[in-house]
Amino acid sequence: MNNKVLETKKLTKYFYDPLKFQVLKEIDMSINHGEFVSIVGKSGCGKSTLLYLLSTMDTDYEGELLIHDEVVTGKPDKELALIRNEKIGFVFQFHYLLSEYNVLKNVMLPGMKLAKLSEKEIEHNAMEHLKTLDMQEQALKMPNQLSGGQKQRVAIARALINNPLVIMGDEPTGNLDKKNSDLVFDIFKKLTIEKQQTLLIVTHDTDFAQRTNRIITMEDGKIVS
Repeated sequence: MNNKVLETKKLTKYFYDPLKFQVLKEIDMSINHGEFVSIVGKSGCGKSTLLYLLSTMDTDYEGELLIHDEVVTGKPDKELALIRNEKIGFVFQFHYLLSEYNVLKNVMLPGMKLAKLSEKEIEHNAMEHLKTLDMQEQALKMPNQLSGGQKQRVAIARALINNPLVIMGDEPTGNLDKKNSDLVFDIFKKLTIEKQQTLLIVTHDTDFAQRTNRIITMEDGKIVS
């Protein structure tokens, strides 16, 4: 087993609405275990589309995607849903916490869905992640009682609950002020150093990107550096 968490071979994507348009052009890239990588580029360059393909949520592409040395291209939806839940944690620009559940329950949800551990164990792990993010005091609060920065920390705890191979972020600091953006960056950095967590983050924030281990720059659907 090599060190690659993600690998693409000639990944190509077209949009067909209203006309055929090539949004990704033969992307070859790989992400290694424990790397903290950012993807940058102007709006419309294809970075969010690429992340969507890497996350297996969009399967309409040409080329090949490997997760942990396993080709996932062409696998049925049910199998991809399991791979996603087990191996990929997501943090988006908007936290997508469910308003009817408290913080603890929100963090537990992907673990309950995966159902590999008992509810008690999932709850214990959820509390541990909340402690890591200094959010244990807020565990029984509802999402509407939290600040924007706190909500994003809960979203990170939720992304960690199934001990994913990689955490993918789409503009995770896009909705936050400077102070909270720095806080989220520090959390990510700590995860890579202490837990060897692999992170792949699409961002417009150049300051954020420059502090990651590696920057992938995209332009017109291609990786330029």
